[in-house]
Amino acid sequence: MRIAVDCMGGDHGPSVTLPACQAFLTAHPDVELVLVGTADALAPAAAWPRCTLVTASEVVAMDDPVEVALRRKRDSSMRVAITQVKPDATGLTRADACVSAGNTGALMAVARYILKTFDGIDRPAIAAMLPNSTGGFTKVLDLGANVDCSAEHLLQFAIMGSALVAALDGKNAPTVGLLNIGEEDIKGSEVIKRAGELLRQAGAAGLINFQGNVEGNDIFKGTTDLVVCDGFVGNVALKTAEGLASMISGFIKAEFTRNAWTRIVALVALPVLNRFKGRVDYRRYGGATLLGLRGLVFKAHGSSDAFAFQNALQRAYDAARNRMLDQVRDRVVSALQAMPAAPDTARQAA
Repeated sequence: MRIAVDCMGGDHGPSVTLPACQAFLTAHPDVELVLVGTADALAPAAAWPRCTLVTASEVVAMDDPVEVALRRKRDSSMRVAITQVKPDATGLTRADACVSAGNTGALMAVARYILKTFDGIDRPAIAAMLPNSTGGFTKVLDLGANVDCSAEHLLQFAIMGSALVAALDGKNAPTVGLLNIGEEDIKGSEVIKRAGELLRQAGAAGLINFQGNVEGNDIFKGTTDLVVCDGFVGNVALKTAEGLASMISGFIKAEFTRNAWTRIVALVALPVLNRFKGRVDYRRYGGATLLGLRGLVFKAHGSSDAFAFQNALQRAYDAARNRMLDQVRDRVVSALQAMPAAPDTARQAA
């Protein structure tokens, strides 16, 4: 298995990505990495086993506009890394998946331009998993790729997300919820109401296992396996959850270090505190999928440290090992064939 890595992406670049890649290689003897970056940045990895170094002369900055990444920086590490998962004329690829912590908008635009989307899918979506109170994970999409979505786009997200959960968790009929301001069908914007109608139709046709509207707290209750929303709402929910987890961890630390007595109590409670910290640490859940593309591309958090980036590599590894791309494609194709009106309407809305 080969994974292409944009070593220049993110807030910290090679100072984070290279140590993460080295640790990942040590933990996975069945993996080869294609490291993409400038020649100077990749020099420390020259003698690493199971590594191929591919040089790129340009770097997409975190604040670069999408058009700069797409049209001007044609030899960026991001673009070259994504190209590794594009099939050649014989249908073969140089890598099974690609991982980058770079600019989200640029990554989505370049990946869509290079790899294209599945037939019937108008827009890729960012899908990630969030921990829930059942001890498992809730998959959520979109988390920021598409700010404005039509009802038809949300239907496509539900179909793609169901395929994702089925591929990764082995659930044939994962439950789907539509994120809304209430459970009642009459609530929400006109787009959400229309999306609810389409999702109920798809559920009645057996294309998805739609459970109805869900609210923000249902993400963390684990009410459904999958929660569908537009990218604006999803990104706000994600960043709010990350901020809340950090705040609670800070509060607990402050209380346990308040005086000598609380420090003693903290020592006794340390195993419990460490387990709690691990469960709410967003770095453990790094690696969001760019779903709907004809290739596996994973987005690590821009501020990732080595631990978070290594977990993003793990997400890509798991997806490639489980042949997630093939499963998603097959399920999307069969669902859209059974509901031919959805993609045509979506194209008009786009």
